[in-house]
Amino acid sequence: MSRDAEVIVLARWSDEVMEPLTRDDPERTWQGRFVPIAGHEGYEFGWALEFDKVHARKGLLKHLESLPWPHPHTVQILLRDQDDDCFGMWMFQEGRLVEVALARTERFHQPAPPDDDSEPDPGVLLRTDQETALPEQTPEARRDTRSPW
Repeated sequence: MSRDAEVIVLARWSDEVMEPLTRDDPERTWQGRFVPIAGHEGYEFGWALEFDKVHARKGLLKHLESLPWPHPHTVQILLRDQDDDCFGMWMFQEGRLVEVALARTERFHQPAPPDDDSEPDPGVLLRTDQETALPEQTPEARRDTRSPW
């Protein structure tokens, strides 16, 4: 299934950790490679990746979570799925990457599919301060608990 998404990783002093992710690796569960984002003095402070298929990103957050970050408190993962109004942010909390609530936004979820044959849906991150009607939120008990990332 085609579904565009962008990922930006911001992390201080993490060139060595991210360097292997700048190359293709068929052994990874996710596909693609990060491109360094360099500052005006040439050092890399971030890395970007674009996805065009849902299945190509499966396991990305788990992989990033498992890396030996020298300063995990500086790691910020920005994710924007094609229907999101803005990027969502994931940060380490108690050793896990979790989505951080952003002011004036809410992630709306679809009900879980009847089986695991379909890809997990990330929901849609919408701005709540716009003058557009927001969808009805799916109760937490009816959401898909599988990670789309």
